Amino acid sequence: MEVKKVNDNVSVLPDEADQEAYTLKSNPWIENLFEGVYTVDVDRKILYWNQGAMTITGYNSDEIIRRSCFDNILNHVNEDGVGLCFDGCPLKATIEDGIEREASVYLRHKSGHRVPVKVRTIPLRNGDQKIIGALELFTENKDEASLRNSLEHYKKQSNEDPLTKAANRRYFLVMIESKIREFKIVGTPFGIAFLDIDNFKHFNDSFGHEVGDKVLKILAETIQSNLRKNDLLGRWGGEEFVILFSDVDSNGLMIASEKARKLVAASSLRLSDQYLNITISIGATLFGENDDCDSIVTRSDQLMYLSKKSGKNKVTIG
Repeated sequence: MEVKKVNDNVSVLPDEADQEAYTLKSNPWIENLFEGVYTVDVDRKILYWNQGAMTITGYNSDEIIRRSCFDNILNHVNEDGVGLCFDGCPLKATIEDGIEREASVYLRHKSGHRVPVKVRTIPLRNGDQKIIGALELFTENKDEASLRNSLEHYKKQSNEDPLTKAANRRYFLVMIESKIREFKIVGTPFGIAFLDIDNFKHFNDSFGHEVGDKVLKILAETIQSNLRKNDLLGRWGGEEFVILFSDVDSNGLMIASEKARKLVAASSLRLSDQYLNITISIGATLFGENDDCDSIVTRSDQLMYLSKKSGKNKVTIG
């Protein structure tokens, strides 16, 4: 049997990593963890995929096993939406040097939206201590995903948009008025980001309203999963959404708006034979001394249209 040499630290008999995967699959404790667990060989071909991984990603084992983890499946990105599969992948680095790593990244769910996860990578070795692959343990990042739970805590279903589960327009306006009162009493700053899905009419006209609805859901899920606990996403109407950013200055507003834009741009809708990329144009502004609810929303809307006119998939602050 041929021994495959990867580098000075890594050599592997072809069936050793498979045997490790079989051992894990035979362990009911590993198989039924809430956390996601998967293993790869030295070429990052996925050999094991537990129930927790299925729950978090939406992919079952039949769709994953024997595919490469960089094969446009999970497609990990950082908070700037930059892909990590070929540069910055903690799993790849652990295979190369045998060092355990931890990282906070964003994976792509089967439905297309981005899920914040914390990952830990561990080298797998044979009896001779040669690296034969790696194991990744990952769990949904509850610090990043906390808005979904907190929304349930402080608002009733009547305050939700039924399609996207974002706050509806009426409830969002109530929350703006609340922030205005807080601003006038204690001076806590806040900002509004007005966003519009680029080329949304094309999605509806080319693929139908059902696909358009899926695009709306992916956008809402991606943004809500990555907001801070005290921020709020609302659906303004159609393909327009608004985000209420609490306690931010101008720089913080820009960073938060850019994060939303980049994560949406790194999301996509999976159709039978292709992925549809989604981008948004954003206009964002801080509440000022002379503002009211109407003026801050109007200004952010106007800034959004400047992003549209300058090429789309951009953030304009004013």
